[in-house]
Amino acid sequence: MRNWVLFGVLVTVGLVFLKCDAFPSNEVHALNNFREAIYEDPHLVFSNWNALDSDPCGWSGIFCSTARDHVIKINISGASLKGFLSPNLHLISSLQELILHGNVLIGTIPKEIGLLKNLKVLDLGSNQLAGPIPLELGNLSNIIKINLQSNGLTGKLPSELGKLIYLQELRLDRNKLKGPLPASNGSNFTSSAYGMHASGAKPTGLCRLSQLRVADFSFNFFFGSIPKCLEYLSKTSFQGNCLQAKDPRQRSTALCGGTPPAKSNPAQNNDKHRTVEGRAKHKSASKPTWLFVLEVVTGVIAGSLFLVAILAAIKKCKNESSIIIPWKKSASMKDHMKDHMAVYVDTEMLKDVERYSRQELEVACEDFSNIIGSSPDSLVYKGTVKGGPELAVISICVKEEQWTTYLELYFQKEVAELARINHENTAKLLGYCRESNPFTRMLVFEYASNGTLYEHLHYGEGCQLSWTRRMKIVIGIAKGLKYLHSELDPPFTISELNSNAVYLTEDFSPKLVDFESWKTTFARSEKNSGAISSEGAMCVLPNSLQSRHLDMQGNIYAFGVLLLEIISGRPPYCKDKGCLVDWAKEFLDLPEVLPYVVDPELKHFRYEDLKVISEVVNLCIRPSSSSRTSMKDLCAMLESDIDTSITAELKASSLAWAELALSS
Repeated sequence: MRNWVLFGVLVTVGLVFLKCDAFPSNEVHALNNFREAIYEDPHLVFSNWNALDSDPCGWSGIFCSTARDHVIKINISGASLKGFLSPNLHLISSLQELILHGNVLIGTIPKEIGLLKNLKVLDLGSNQLAGPIPLELGNLSNIIKINLQSNGLTGKLPSELGKLIYLQELRLDRNKLKGPLPASNGSNFTSSAYGMHASGAKPTGLCRLSQLRVADFSFNFFFGSIPKCLEYLSKTSFQGNCLQAKDPRQRSTALCGGTPPAKSNPAQNNDKHRTVEGRAKHKSASKPTWLFVLEVVTGVIAGSLFLVAILAAIKKCKNESSIIIPWKKSASMKDHMKDHMAVYVDTEMLKDVERYSRQELEVACEDFSNIIGSSPDSLVYKGTVKGGPELAVISICVKEEQWTTYLELYFQKEVAELARINHENTAKLLGYCRESNPFTRMLVFEYASNGTLYEHLHYGEGCQLSWTRRMKIVIGIAKGLKYLHSELDPPFTISELNSNAVYLTEDFSPKLVDFESWKTTFARSEKNSGAISSEGAMCVLPNSLQSRHLDMQGNIYAFGVLLLEIISGRPPYCKDKGCLVDWAKEFLDLPEVLPYVVDPELKHFRYEDLKVISEVVNLCIRPSSSSRTSMKDLCAMLESDIDTSITAELKASSLAWAELALSS
């Protein structure tokens, strides 16, 4: 009996230990790092990813081994994820497939991907990745398929890819790659329908890929000639380059930057290679004894430390496991992450955007004393450049130690996004400021002299915003949103569309601004993205999706709320009156009580306009986002059915002359 009890105890302890050590914590940590590097998830792929869960096998896009002890596949395609590739993905050592096709990933391909020795499929196609293809991808010894098409990759094609002896498919089309194709052009190599066969010298570069069946190098900037060992591929695989080829359609000489570089002498290259190789062998052969002893001692110490680490891990596992919150890292971990989180900064991205120095902005903004707005994350200064326009300078309040390389590239991406906006009802980005000492990140917009719409609705004098003036503001906002949604490619959305995001010029023309989009990166874990903010007041919307302010449907809903705010003079949320939408619903569908929605500060209004506004609001706040009308159609309704002429205002009230005189 005692033996059976002892056996039961041992089995129980064994099961507990196995459960504790069933799933590698470093793989969970790597997945959480991957998630943290994504700053927009419009389709809520990560909605069931729990940072405190020790078993990720049920997470969306994650596939585990049969024993559920390792992640073997990550497949999140076409999800419009915006963010970066975390270098820590290499910690998922058993990963066989990494498929992130059709997202909006930016930055570079981490060289650490080359450490995934079991990887068979790497598909990062149709993203916005930049920088060179890492040489380390040549270490993916088991890779069968690589798809990097339709990105912004630059630099030369690494000859190290020739080491991938099992590679069957290589897609590199529609990038900005340049240089010669790294493959031997000698007559020794002949092609066949099944690959390459060498009849003489040892093949080099891509000619070593005997298993290659499909390859596409089209629409890059490769020059030179098509290697003979690759002639079995379709001719379209080489079109759109700068190659010396008669059949495939190539780029013009002007697009290729003039004449291609002269061919190098293969014999000279081989001599150089042999010389370097000989030096390396000689160097290794003459290694001193003391260095050998040092290496042995270092190896023993490293082995001892590794053993201690294993024992410590077992002891920690037996005790109650501590909770590690991924976004609250220790200082040492932050330093470690900084070393591995380096991302490519695209110098071309901001080449057409003016860069201001901190010193000239400091002078323009009166030593940064002229503060006209503030939030926990930013300060807004008013400034004037000598001989130039008035400025609104937004300074991002982030400490240097919190500013990761991810944030830096995101900041530059946002500057480039804002710089392409040019419409009479959107604020124009004039430039940016980026300096290290002191740490500075600023956005410089044109200044709208009349403050925000929120200030006029809730703090200003009622006579300043007559009914006609409010209708002009409504139509101006609609025009701005129509431009952002349907006239820009790709479309642009306002992160937090509310009356604080609408600035007014001297003649009360509205200007849409997007000061808050960058905040979502480092505040997304704390911010309620399903809310409309108004001076700190929050009103949770019925459909509080993470993408509420990150997509066009979210903007349309917010536009409906903004219309209610403009005609009623009430904020989106009040503690004593509740949510504006809930209050207004009682009146919107009843013509006889509809006038009760109108701001009591207004002495007169046009009932015909009010009916149009109520109809548009109802179209905007439909619970189902798919049933909401587009901004293009909403703008057409407002422009065609609302009369903003002075004649219409005069007809509405006998006191209009006096009110117009006061508001002029």
